[in-house]
Amino acid sequence: MSKSTRATLALTKAGAAFTVHTYDYDPSADRIGMAAAEALGEEPRRVLKTLMAEVDGKPVCVVVPSDREVSMKKLAAAFHGKSANMMKPAEAERLTGYHVGGISPFGQKKPVPTAIEEQALAEPLVYINGGQRGLQVRLAPDDARKALNAAAASLVA
Repeated sequence: MSKSTRATLALTKAGAAFTVHTYDYDPSADRIGMAAAEALGEEPRRVLKTLMAEVDGKPVCVVVPSDREVSMKKLAAAFHGKSANMMKPAEAERLTGYHVGGISPFGQKKPVPTAIEEQALAEPLVYINGGQRGLQVRLAPDDARKALNAAAASLVA
């Protein structure tokens, strides 16, 4: 497994301090973020999942704790829209250039507006997908927000 990905290169370019962590990715896991948290021995609230969605038909990226579900109403409101829905996996892969299970908010092929769940910003360190299945980067959540130019928002149900 390569520890240098578009995501890690983007973080380095942004000047963010991070460490790289690998784990055995389980492609049969029902909830990939929860499986990552368990494999890393971390609390699920600190292992963030990256989700691709659409608000009023436009692509957006959301980063939320792996043990939480996104509220479509709150998601739409965070991006000043009327309706939101999750993006189909094939479309998310095409747009980001990453495979499902390895989608990172960093270094996506086509940058889109991004929001991070505000609760995650209270954690000292969080894990976010590093652009490859079984690869996570650990960093301060505010560094992630800055590197993504992301909004902090209440996104979870």
